[in-house]
Amino acid sequence: MQLLYDSESFVLVQIHANAPEASAAPPTTPQMARHGFEIVDKRSGKEVYLDGSWAEMFQMRLSAWEKDTPTQEEVESTLEGYSGLATTPISLH
Repeated sequence: MQLLYDSESFVLVQIHANAPEASAAPPTTPQMARHGFEIVDKRSGKEVYLDGSWAEMFQMRLSAWEKDTPTQEEVESTLEGYSGLATTPISLH
């Protein structure tokens, strides 16, 4: 887990799939690694987890930001766009 952004309104965390332990038996059914991004809207107390194609699209946005650093307003505006998807109340994990 890597904290990417923290402001008064939002927290953005990148969550990496855990590597299987060397001693663990291989799964009997194929499993996809679940890694993605968690966006927490501090104002509403809700979060959204982006994985799959949502995470891929968000990663493209981050890659573009690496080339052209956004302003804080641009970051906040982008995260605000995803906050409408946030329906899960924040919980400790």
